[in-house]
Amino acid sequence: MIKYEKLGIFLSKPIALLFVLVYLFQSAFIIYLVQDKFELQRQIDFQQKRISELEEKLRILQVIEDFQIGFTDDEKKELVEVISSECNKYDYDPMFLVALILTESSFRRNQVSEKGARGLMQIRPLTGQSLAEKIGIDWEGDRTLHHPELNIRMGSLHLFEMILKFKDVRKALISYNLGETALRDRMRLNQPLPKSYLNKVMKNYEMLKERYKT
Repeated sequence: MIKYEKLGIFLSKPIALLFVLVYLFQSAFIIYLVQDKFELQRQIDFQQKRISELEEKLRILQVIEDFQIGFTDDEKKELVEVISSECNKYDYDPMFLVALILTESSFRRNQVSEKGARGLMQIRPLTGQSLAEKIGIDWEGDRTLHHPELNIRMGSLHLFEMILKFKDVRKALISYNLGETALRDRMRLNQPLPKSYLNKVMKNYEMLKERYKT
C-alpha cells in the first residue's frame, strides 16, 4: 500500500499507476487539442490570405479588361501575375502601379512616345538597358521594352530606385516622368517642380481605388 498522509488516503500501487496513466492521457489529449487548434488557425489564415490574393488579382484583371487595347486573354493573365508579383516585391498598392501604367500608356500595346519611350511603362531604351542588366534580363534592343512582362518588371524597379534616391514617392513619380538629372537640376536651382504628371497619376489612382474598391 502507498500511504498519502497529507491527503488522508491510501492507494494501492495499481490504482496509483492508473491515476498516473489517466493524468498522462489527459495531458497528451489537451496538448493534441491545442496543437490541432493552432494548425486549424494556421490553415484558416493561409486560406484567408489566398482569398485576399485572388480578390486582388481579380481587381487587377478587371482594370486591365476595362482599359487594355491589343492584348490577348493569355497576355492579360500574364499582366495580372507580373503586376501582382512586382507589387509584392516592392510593397506597392496594386492600384497605384496600375495607375502609373494607365497614365503612361493607357494600357495600349506597343505604345511609343514622341521621345522614344516604349511599352506599358514608357521606358527609354538607354534606361531600359541599364535596368535589364540589374534584373538579369537579356537585352535584345528596343524590342525588349515591347515585352509587356519585362517592361513592367523594369518600370517597377525604376520607380523603386527613384523612391530610394529621393525618399519621397511624389518626387519619385516626377523623376520617373521628367528624369532624375532634370529633377535634381530643378531642385538645385530651387525651381518649382512640375505637378501635372504627378496630379494625373494620383487622379488615376484615386479613380481606380474608388471604382474597383472591394
